[in-house]
Amino acid sequence: MTQTPVRFGLIGTGRIGRVHAAGIAAAPDSALAWVADPFIEGARGVAEHFGGTATDSAEELIAAGASGQIDAVLIASPTPTHVDLIRASVEAGLPVLCEKPIDLDIARVDALRPLVQSSGVPVALGFNRRFDRDFSAVRDRVASGEIGELEQLVIISRDPASPPADYVRVSGGIFRDMTIHDFDMARFFLPEIVSVSATGTQAFDPGAREHGDFDTAVTTLRAASGAIVTIVNSRRSAIGYDQRLEAFGARGMLQVANAPTSLVSASTADAVDAKPAFGAFFLERYAQAYADELTEFVKLVRGEVSTSPTFEDGRAALMLADAAQRSATEGVAVSVEI
Repeated sequence: MTQTPVRFGLIGTGRIGRVHAAGIAAAPDSALAWVADPFIEGARGVAEHFGGTATDSAEELIAAGASGQIDAVLIASPTPTHVDLIRASVEAGLPVLCEKPIDLDIARVDALRPLVQSSGVPVALGFNRRFDRDFSAVRDRVASGEIGELEQLVIISRDPASPPADYVRVSGGIFRDMTIHDFDMARFFLPEIVSVSATGTQAFDPGAREHGDFDTAVTTLRAASGAIVTIVNSRRSAIGYDQRLEAFGARGMLQVANAPTSLVSASTADAVDAKPAFGAFFLERYAQAYADELTEFVKLVRGEVSTSPTFEDGRAALMLADAAQRSATEGVAVSVEI
């Protein structure tokens, strides 16, 4: 039997908001009903392209949900707005899919936590990389015992170019802004992380130097099982968006290579097996993952079994980011209890 599409209210129409708007409009089991952005022209533009009623008020959008016009809220607005919007949506009984992080301050996350836990309203976090089909396949094969007990996990994540200095200033730093995806990926494989050690440098980015951030970082996590996770980050990559993973165990190794923009290679007198560059950025690399993330969230809204990352997953990733920041700043290993 065909089910009625889940009607979404989208808050935020920046780059990631437009990605979600396009995904909602393209999916057969979802529809864009309302769009909110304080910059009303952004909301109107998205509504014209993808459907829905435009407003400059998130409160009006949530009120539309309370009156039965939407079934779920997708929050793609700036990070400082997330906690208040999650709270308002949950109080209105509306399931939420919120982009990471929940907030930059773990105290605000913990203050919201009792409401989320007691409400019974689903709250999911936008850790879309869990839905990358290659990463997910490796995780499933590790869980099946194919390579034996997982001993080492290596996650490489490098952006093509540094963000603007004004963004660095409000981002919360590389660990909360960028590495947080990798912390969640580490927990996807090894949920019980007990120790964090991190180091960072200001190798090339003036914005990082200006605002006391790092542009290059390596983080080591120790799991309760004894497994070690190594996360390699850089804000600059001349080879394109560098996203790789390696799982190593007693009986072998599983790897995910970078995704090429083309499978065509060339061999000439100057080079053998020359291949095209890797993808330019996350929108290309994780397009399918965003679609699959939405599919899983729709299941959650409908009360079906879903693998959507939870509020607790978002809290855990932020705790690891905070520990990494402390470790890199103070030069100490930080124990964590999640």
